[in-house]
Parts: sequence; structure tokens; C-alpha cells
Amino acid sequence: MGTWDIGPFDNDTAADFSYRVDEAPEEQRAEVLRAAFREVTGTGGEYLDADFAVEAIASAALVAAQCPGGAPVTTSYAPKKPLPALPADLRPTAVEALDRILVEPSELLELWEESDGEEWKAGVRRLRTVLAGA
Repeated sequence: MGTWDIGPFDNDTAADFSYRVDEAPEEQRAEVLRAAFREVTGTGGEYLDADFAVEAIASAALVAAQCPGGAPVTTSYAPKKPLPALPADLRPTAVEALDRILVEPSELLELWEESDGEEWKAGVRRLRTVLAGA
């Protein structure tokens, strides 16, 4: 995975995911995000692959952008097409996915911990706070 910064879209996998979101018909884009969350939460206590975690974090950023206090997603690596109003039931699912990403066994967590990923973890926690408070 090519990663160049700590943001939700600052890696190759998230950029590719953005393209998949854009390619989905507008009425199915929320389901693309929901599927990303399910890939993560469906692992239970099994090893969580980094690519699934990255897609869930990108999805969470898109959902959080529509929440009070959420930051707009302005990077050129995010989806180009505007998202419709997303269903509120995505928020607790996003929180559950973020919680799972931040506990072992999680490949993405391990990768960031190898390089002092406190700033990355803080960014994920900020997303979680926005989503949980909405």
C-alpha cells in the first residue's frame, strides 16, 4: 500500500476506493460505504486486513463530512461526484468499524504503530467522535 500521509484518503487503496464510490450509481453509493464497514466489523476477532481498514476509514470520513462538526472532504483523492444525503444509520456502523480498526489484530494499526502512528490514531479518533456525537 502506497501511503503518503495520515489522512483518510492519503494512500493508494483509499484513492482506488474513491473511484469505486464514483462509479456506483448515486442511489447505491451509501451501500458501497456500508459494505466497507461490514468488511471490517465482520472480521470479529480475526485478523483485519489493512485494505479493508483503509476503505472503512475513507467511508467514515465521507459519512462524518455530513455530520455536525464534520470536516469536509476536500482532497483530490476523494470521490469526485457529490454524495447524496447519507442515511443516519451509517453513523453507528462507522463507529463500530473504527473501533475495530483500532484494536488488535489489525494490520493497519500494526503498520502505523511501527512508525509512531499517534497522529494517525488521533485522526481516526476525531472521526469517531464526530460520528458518535451526530
